[in-house]
Amino acid sequence: MFEFLDGLEPLLKSFWYIALISSAVFVLQSLMTLLGSGHDLDGVTADFDGNLDHADAPFQLFSFRNLVNFLLGFGWSGVVFYPAIDNKFLLVFIATIVGSIFILLFFVLIKQLMKLSEDNTFKYENLINLIGQVYLTIPGAMNGKGKVQISVKGSNHELSAMTEGERLPSGTSVTVTEIRDNILIVVKTN
Repeated sequence: MFEFLDGLEPLLKSFWYIALISSAVFVLQSLMTLLGSGHDLDGVTADFDGNLDHADAPFQLFSFRNLVNFLLGFGWSGVVFYPAIDNKFLLVFIATIVGSIFILLFFVLIKQLMKLSEDNTFKYENLINLIGQVYLTIPGAMNGKGKVQISVKGSNHELSAMTEGERLPSGTSVTVTEIRDNILIVVKTN
């Protein structure tokens, strides 16, 4: 299959093997990611934390995916620059720099993709100071629960509510002042 490599010098042959094998693994990783099974494709994890930024970053410096990215840049740049650069140490150095740039490009790409993510998780603490409307009458003086309709991030919610003040009939505009055990404590909006 790789007969064209038989007559090549050892360094060029090594660059070709690295380029072809890392390309095959890269294509396989990409296909698995597109098919939905690539969410944990880093596969090989190091025994140490390679994340040099902070613990919640989506990027680990030492991962199988980054190794493949490095080898992809290293191998193909070695193959491409081999005829143009006579000094083999300089060639290996340039290939190493290009491999490192591939890791950096992957990091930048992931960083940009992470900017597209949005957290639409419903959290009760985000309701404080929001204005809603009484849907089911709320008995006064914390004597029972009613319901409030409130809009959060463009989505309407019907939530249980109580008030420490007077009875609040349906249609009354209210403001959320606090949350107790997932029950809104509201007051009439002035």
